[in-house]
Amino acid sequence: MSEPTMLRHVRVDLALHRLQDGPGHPLLLLHGLGERSPAAVPGWAASWPGPIHALDFTGHGGSSVPVGGGYTAEVLMADADAALAHLGPATVLGRGLGAYIALLIAGARPDLVRGAVLADGPGLAGGGSVPGSPYVIRLDPAQPAAPDPFVLAELSRDVRPPDYAVAFVFQAVNRSDLPDPIVVSATTRPDWLRAVVESPGVRQLSTSEGLALYARPAP
Repeated sequence: MSEPTMLRHVRVDLALHRLQDGPGHPLLLLHGLGERSPAAVPGWAASWPGPIHALDFTGHGGSSVPVGGGYTAEVLMADADAALAHLGPATVLGRGLGAYIALLIAGARPDLVRGAVLADGPGLAGGGSVPGSPYVIRLDPAQPAAPDPFVLAELSRDVRPPDYAVAFVFQAVNRSDLPDPIVVSATTRPDWLRAVVESPGVRQLSTSEGLALYARPAP
């Protein structure tokens, strides 16, 4: 893997990796909870004909580790937004936690997301659809490198109400110029993802089929 492009985002430096060159619009890979960007194009993305980039979320991989935690899915959505501001319009493929972020950014930035593919991976379920019991995180503040233990503790418990997820589907479907802006390839179906699958404008395809759908030139 070549040296990443570092994107300054508020007080965080985000590592954006270029994995492949090619014609057409890029594919942006979003990894699962506790993971980092792959060092080379993974097999499940190898069919993409154009440029491929991969983003390390805040607290992961080569990106900054902030002091004291405070991670939310919306913070990571802002990471993806910063990457899209740099890349321009792109298809987004998210695994696990990255799938949830791909859904959020598809609804928040339908002008920049040329289709989102939601795939299985770590952190897909989150903390369920309702708040759990309050807790205090006690971790070693001297953790030397990513993944930040705060990100593992906090984002494994983030609440994901199905109606909240569906609101982002609605925004994506109604504001995108694509007829089907979201593809679900994940076989694990937590409550939020079941609600997404049942929404109009969402297709159930394999990852390769989803990439093929969005790799086509715009009409």
